[in-house]
Order: sequence, then structure tokens, then C-alpha cells
Amino acid sequence: MKIFAAPLQGYTEAPFRHYHAAIYGAADCYFSPFVRVEHGRPRAKDMRDAASPLNDNHHLVPQIIFRDECEFRMLCDALIAAGSREIDLNMGCPFPPQLHKGRGAAFILNTAGLAEIAGLIRDTYSPAGISFSVKMRLGLNDAGQWKEAIGILNNIPLRHITVHPRTASQQYSGELHTDSFGEILSQCVHPVIFNGDILSPEHIINIRQQFPATAGIMLGRGLLARPSLISEYRSGEEWPEERRLNSLLRLHDGICEYYRNTLCGEAQILSKIKPFWDYPSQYLDRKAAKALRKSTSLSSYLSTVAALRRKA
Repeated sequence: MKIFAAPLQGYTEAPFRHYHAAIYGAADCYFSPFVRVEHGRPRAKDMRDAASPLNDNHHLVPQIIFRDECEFRMLCDALIAAGSREIDLNMGCPFPPQLHKGRGAAFILNTAGLAEIAGLIRDTYSPAGISFSVKMRLGLNDAGQWKEAIGILNNIPLRHITVHPRTASQQYSGELHTDSFGEILSQCVHPVIFNGDILSPEHIINIRQQFPATAGIMLGRGLLARPSLISEYRSGEEWPEERRLNSLLRLHDGICEYYRNTLCGEAQILSKIKPFWDYPSQYLDRKAAKALRKSTSLSSYLSTVAALRRKA
């Protein structure tokens, strides 16, 4: 059972991945926030993240988001030139700005475009030793729309397919369509990874029991809320809250120190480190959450974090 760390824009960039792996032990694989085309070329910020020296202590697979064969080829070629040998295809992003351009989960319905990309993978990239995986939703607004793409996906050489069993219109709320996940598991010729609403070691165990043929689990928001989740599952022991908070603060401190050493100005540092608390909010009372959110200086921000440290 592989345990993967999902890509989340603005959260799972290289500093998070590096310090998470150093403090908790690395996931079997981390996936980068998607690399996209901007102004006619791969976005420089995304490429820097995929090639960061901070990737030295974990297995990273960059993810790409695309709307057609042209963007697909451009992104793949740029990443391969930068040294990547594995690439993940984003067919699951649920955010309207990407959907409206035919990217992310919208690409599930573009069977002609998917067939073109399948041909490129089979005839060009796979023979060159480049491997691919897919992360997908069930569809745009219908939990059965994946059926339009599964035949093509089955004919692409893929390492695995990760399925978040919701539609794009559900975003990250509403019921998981586990029945549809079970159908994909039975029809897909590739290893299938489960992603969605995994918040505790018990949830991982439950998915394994419900779907024993599942090849792995991908953790997203649950790992941001509880970064010790993989370590707790692997050890078979849930950590007490004090230990979880202490390790969380170590993770925060590593990321924060990195930004203090590499970014220019407190405003930039704060804009990068404040989102750290968006998910592990269980450690913040209303006063602390407001103080962190309203912090306009690094000293006031760190003072609030210091109060959490005393609590630990």
C-alpha cells in the first residue's frame, strides 16, 4: 500500500515537501502543484519548484495541467529537459478558471484530445523512458462521466490512476461517490489510488478494508491538517495531541526559516507562511486565528506562534 502526498496549490511547494519529509519521514511520493502554461510558455515559478534543490530528500513527480496536445507537449518537454522522468497528468482540478479553459476535470470529456495525448505517450514519450500517471475526478457534474475516458486511459501505459471520487462541481464538499470508485477499480487495468477525505489513520484502514484491491492512498487536505498522518499510520500508533503539535511547530519553523532566508521583506514572508495555518486550525482558538490572520509584521506573527509553542 503506497502512501502519496497530493499536490495543493499554494501549500505543498518544495519547502513543505522538504521539511515534511525531514521531520516525519517521506511519503512514498510527493506530487508538485500543477505546472501550467502562462503567456505561451511553462510558468517559471512552477518550473523552479519542480527543479528546487529542496527536492533532494523525497521522490517528486511534477504534475501538469493542459488543455490540448500543444500544451501537453510543451510542458512535458520542458520538464524532461529539466531532468524529470515521471509526469502526472491533472484531469481533476475542479476550479472554474481552469475548467473554463478545458483543463483539469474538463479534460475528461475531451476524448479526442485525450486520444491524441495517448498516442504521444505511446509513440514518443514512453519509448524514451518517460512514465506517466493520471489524477482525475469522476467528471464535471455527473459521477458517470469518467466512463467516456476509461477506455482510452486503459490503452495508455500508466504507472497508476488516482481517483478523487467527486465531480468537479462538488469541489471538496458533498458525498464521496464510493460506488463509482468501486466501478473504476473493477474496470481500470492500471493500479488505482484512492484520494479524498482521508483525515486519520483509521480512514486509511477503512479504505483498505472497503477496497482491498486499491494500490494506494493519496493524502491532500488531511495531510496538511495532520502532517503526522503518514507516520502514525505506518507505526500503527496514533500520536497524542502534544506530540502532534510539537512536530507541527517544527514543520512550521523549518518552512518559516526558509522563507525568512530567501524572500525579501516581511510582507512576502507573511504571505507565504500564513497559509500554513489554513488546515491545522484545530490548534488555534478564535483569538489566535484572528491574530495570525491580521498580523502585518513578522514579530507579531511569531509572537502568536510562540504562544502556541508554550501550549505545546
